[in-house]
Amino acid sequence: MRARVVYESMFGNTAAVAEAIATGLREHAEVEVLNVVCAAELPAQPVNLLIVGGPTHAFGLSRPRTRRTAAEQSDRPIATDIGVREWLDAALPVSPGRRAAAFGTTMAKPTWLPGSAARGIGKRLRRLGYSLADQPVDFVVEDTTGPLGSGELERARVWAARLAHTELDRIMHKA
Repeated sequence: MRARVVYESMFGNTAAVAEAIATGLREHAEVEVLNVVCAAELPAQPVNLLIVGGPTHAFGLSRPRTRRTAAEQSDRPIATDIGVREWLDAALPVSPGRRAAAFGTTMAKPTWLPGSAARGIGKRLRRLGYSLADQPVDFVVEDTTGPLGSGELERARVWAARLAHTELDRIMHKA
């Protein structure tokens, strides 16, 4: 099974979750992990499972304006022109049966606050024709720049291993 993890990260938290997800997938799949800027430069290649993630900004997917604001809070270079939103909006529809999953990072907050990058990614993936392998999942960061909440990297690894196992089982029974 082949899997690709594409992520957008400002402060390294979403990148760390993407790597933990890749670790969980590697138990059952060949995995490629790409920052969204790199993914935008490469031609799309078919995979059995595409997992896409990004940080929650202003209750949803980042925009150029929110990425510029994030860049002002960091000494590290942050791509402001392209994020997961733009990458998915530019993607071509896929053939039926393609599978995907969505994740996001979000600050610990009261549950009544709306918005999630993971849910926005999931909606865009479905519009492109993907069938979601699981409900979109959010991983918690303690503050805007991090760190990730205790146990979140392990939760990401376990989630991905379960996804990979389920997808591999689905592929094997389909054959």
